[in-house]
Amino acid sequence: MAAHDLFPGKAFDAFLFDMDGTILTSIIAAERVWTLWAQKHGLDVEKFLPTIHGVQTVETIRRQKLPGVDPVAEAHWITSRELEDTHGIDPIPGATAFLNSLPADRWAIVTSASRELALKRIEIAGLPLPKILITAEDAPNGKPAPDCFLLGAQRLGFDATDCAVFEDAPAGIKAGEAAGASLVVITATHTHEVDVPHPTVPGYEALKAHRLPDGRLSILGDNVG
Repeated sequence: MAAHDLFPGKAFDAFLFDMDGTILTSIIAAERVWTLWAQKHGLDVEKFLPTIHGVQTVETIRRQKLPGVDPVAEAHWITSRELEDTHGIDPIPGATAFLNSLPADRWAIVTSASRELALKRIEIAGLPLPKILITAEDAPNGKPAPDCFLLGAQRLGFDATDCAVFEDAPAGIKAGEAAGASLVVITATHTHEVDVPHPTVPGYEALKAHRLPDGRLSILGDNVG
């Protein structure tokens, strides 16, 4: 089957990639750490774990409204253990080749993780390090707010409305929508079908970035939902 344009007639100045669940998978490692934390605080682990993805660690803790708990201190505890527990971190299929195919000045990673944790996971997954990396320290008002994607586009020298955002989690999808970007939803780590008005792809093996003469990028692919 011939590849087709995911956004017919539309080209993008740059691509903005979420990290966890979008270009690499860290679910196994992250859930090991969060399970310990949830058990320590008497939370229902099964109900709690699905809420941790796509948002900043400190915000996840704040949402629990636990009495006597310092969210910043607890977030530090979690991050320090996530830096130690890295078993099971791998690239999303095809992500390495896809990122390496992009012009260095046309893409960024925009993550809710801390900078130290992001750098660690990118290295372990064997992914290329972008020139622009937006982390929790850069955009304290995290996803689903659009701030991080707006900042990522700005630092690349473009408007978010002229960028494509690659995401996997509901909070990140909402952030990309709020930024006015076009969305590609990566479903490699999903266990259930996702109902979104955006192209969905299981990974990057069926995707290709086509560079136009003016430097902009279009996205070609097959096996797209």
